[in-house]
Amino acid sequence: MGEESPVVAIRDLKTVAGKVVRLQGWLQGKRSNGKVIFLLVRDGTGLCQCVVEAASVDAFSKASELTQESSLIVTGSVRLDERAPGAAELAVSELAVLQVAKDYPISRKAHGVDFLMDHRHLWLRSQRPVALFRVRHTVIRAIRNFFDENGFTLMDMPILVPGAGEDRQSLFPVDYFGEKLFLTQTGQLYLESACMAMGKVYCFGPTFRAEKSKTRRHLTEFWMVEPEVAFADVDEVMRLAEDMICAIVAEVLSKNRADLEFLGRDVAALETIMKPFPRMTYTEAGELLRGEPIRRKLEQELEQDKARLQVLITELDAAEAVLKTAKKGWQQEKQEERIRELREAVGELDQELKVRPDHIQLAQSFKWGEDLGGSDETLVSRQFEQPVFVTDYPREAKAFYMKVSPTDPRVVKNFDLLAPEGYGEIIGGSQREEDPEVIAESMTAKGLRPEDYAWYLDLRRYGSVPHGGFGLGVERTVAWLCGIKHVRETIPFPRTMGRVYP
Repeated sequence: MGEESPVVAIRDLKTVAGKVVRLQGWLQGKRSNGKVIFLLVRDGTGLCQCVVEAASVDAFSKASELTQESSLIVTGSVRLDERAPGAAELAVSELAVLQVAKDYPISRKAHGVDFLMDHRHLWLRSQRPVALFRVRHTVIRAIRNFFDENGFTLMDMPILVPGAGEDRQSLFPVDYFGEKLFLTQTGQLYLESACMAMGKVYCFGPTFRAEKSKTRRHLTEFWMVEPEVAFADVDEVMRLAEDMICAIVAEVLSKNRADLEFLGRDVAALETIMKPFPRMTYTEAGELLRGEPIRRKLEQELEQDKARLQVLITELDAAEAVLKTAKKGWQQEKQEERIRELREAVGELDQELKVRPDHIQLAQSFKWGEDLGGSDETLVSRQFEQPVFVTDYPREAKAFYMKVSPTDPRVVKNFDLLAPEGYGEIIGGSQREEDPEVIAESMTAKGLRPEDYAWYLDLRRYGSVPHGGFGLGVERTVAWLCGIKHVRETIPFPRTMGRVYP
């Protein structure tokens, strides 16, 4: 069957206009007017409308039996059409059915998040996840290219570790041949060893935090990139983070503009991202949160969002009314998709409005010495159009390895980078403490035993130098770039409290 015709990826169809080719893929949807069947076929590189006319008797008969997600091979002539997905379509002459999918569980009607997560292995095929993972791919490639071009060496760090890299409360225990080990919280401590050998290094891998949190920013398993630089102070590390974020944003805008637009992202907001990023100290952030101007602004936004919720509810009611009168299949599908989007927007905004007063109250009662919470980061980052550095956190609120400030021993030389538009922390970094006695003291204060970290303290005894680094969470970064509310959508199979299936 058409074996002489070459197999072409859908994304390349415009380059072979007028030629007879084969497409291999899956049926995403179809519609018919009785004389012509329009098949919407996807192959992982794009979507193509395949037109099957009744004159092609065998192909038309087979197309009539196809169901959503059936696998197939179609042969036909490529013709350009700006109205078609990808600006090209296929006039089908032959069709081979590999498998007819029966009762595919994910239809075009609205589904709840829990249902979609239970069917994540199938939901990955939908256009929204595909667009997200194309952006994620670009982010990861941009990160690797950035470090390659700046003289860094990739080093792989262990996943099984004997102790905490951050705090003991969020460790996942593992039985290792009768010995108690843990899943890594960070590759940083081991990476510092490599830093003293090679100067500029980074690791990139999965990390694990047993945090009992169900917020939109938390996963128990996530991917993090962590560079470490010898002979660097905190300002140099911040400039490195700034340069990397600008490189990632530029690459995503270059490679994934269509994906961002499909996801409904305000691309213009990303186009304004440029260095230098604004900076403020932790103390200044606390003053901002407790200040009267931000309280008035937040209360005004609260009233505006309440009004916006009523508008969305009105639009949802109208869309549901239209659905009842829609007669054609494509009209029903379009309305069902619109209803799904509106229901999701209404649900998210309604939930946000319920907690917003509490967040305002928490901000107004913020006390120096506490770490910034997720709601605090949201409020601070919403005041900026650029990512913002928050520096000089209280020593007690941060990890044992951070450099104590020589001018104020209450704080450490660290930073968090908060993404704008309320997305909050995407990077956490610091200059590392190089004094073994100070580190041992900090370990003891946080309930850790210095003797368990003898190898790490050795790094401070044998040729210690000023050095520093940071960790960037891939999922939070992708969520910000794509304008996605919850990080669970930015990783193929999210692991959260109560969800390990599939």
